[in-house]
Order: sequence, then structure tokens, then C-alpha cells
Amino acid sequence: MKRMESVLAVGILSFFFLTGASSPTHVIKIGMIDLQKILELSEAGKAAQMEINIKGKQMETDLKDKGTEIEAIEKEINLESLVMNQKVWEDKQRIKRIKTGDFKALRQKYLNDFKAAENCITSRIQNEVVALLEDIGKKGGYAMIVEKRAGGVVYAPSSMDITDSVIRIYNIKFQNSKSKKTFDTVSSDLYGMCNIQARLTFSDLDRRTGCRY
Repeated sequence: MKRMESVLAVGILSFFFLTGASSPTHVIKIGMIDLQKILELSEAGKAAQMEINIKGKQMETDLKDKGTEIEAIEKEINLESLVMNQKVWEDKQRIKRIKTGDFKALRQKYLNDFKAAENCITSRIQNEVVALLEDIGKKGGYAMIVEKRAGGVVYAPSSMDITDSVIRIYNIKFQNSKSKKTFDTVSSDLYGMCNIQARLTFSDLDRRTGCRY
């Protein structure tokens, strides 16, 4: 990624020098977009975030149920340890170990699945935006359209930023798309993906044993 950014930055500078950008009779039209802003504010981006949040919350619910089962066994062991015979105690401990191991394995699987789903959906949005930018670039007569963050842009006049225009065009295409999905029953949460991943990663500590499920 660092190499790509460096190559892009050098390419932009070389482009100016080779095309004689300083000539008053030759106007070079260059646009700039903020992909993160498009992902967060476009209708397609918001729908993608909802889709990821739904997957994450389903995973979170499953893990919470599994954790509750383990806590119930731990509570039973602590409350009945004085009247429980050795064999029953050992069986309870064995069941607890198995369920704890299953919980950890399931949590890791869900983390991997969540990250894969996030990457897949984000890549889908990025590919759609790239295709849209190619069309905008050709029709708008742009010599180049750069991504603000990946391109390492330190300064550029606001007139170069076409992000809002891209979002408006992208929203229209999304509304007309057959793949449009509605999420009327789900509230918007721009930071839901990060919050869910954090909850999947860090479960509660058992206060009595100090073990992380």
C-alpha cells in the first residue's frame, strides 16, 4: 500500500511536468475524492454498514448465549461444591472446559467471518465507485481523479474535490439498482462495525476465576 501511494504521488507530479501544466493555454482538469466519506455517507455505503452490523449482531447474540451457559455451570459448581460428590464435580468441570473451548473456537470463527464479510462488502462498494469514477472521468474530461488519503494529498483547493457530486450520482444509481435493499427496521450506526468487532474480540472476565471466555 505504501509503495502504491508513493508511485501514485510521483505519477501525479510527473504528469504535471510532462504535460506542461504551467502553460496558461493548457488547463489540466484533475478531480479528488474522499473514499471514506463516500463509504460513510452514500446510501450504498450506509446499506453496506447495516448489512455488516446485522451479521455482527447475530454473531454477538450467539456468543452471549454461549457465555451465559458457561456462567450458569460455573455458578452451579460454586453453589453446590460442598454437597456435590467428586464424580459429579469432575463431570461439571469437564463440561465447563468443553463449553469454554467451544466458545473460544466459535468466537475466533466469528471474528474471521466478520472481517471477511466486512472486507467483501467494502470491496464491492469500492469497485462500484471505481467504475463510476471512470465514467465520470471520461464524460467530465478529467485528466486524473485521485483518492485524497491514498494519494497522500497534503493540500488541494476545494474546487478539486468532487466527492459530494460522486455521492449524489452514486445515490441515484443505487436507488435505481435492482439490488437495492431497505433497512427500515434497523437504526443507522456508522461505528457499529468497530463496536461489534470489539465486543466479539473482548468478552467479559469471570470475576471469580479471572478466566476470559
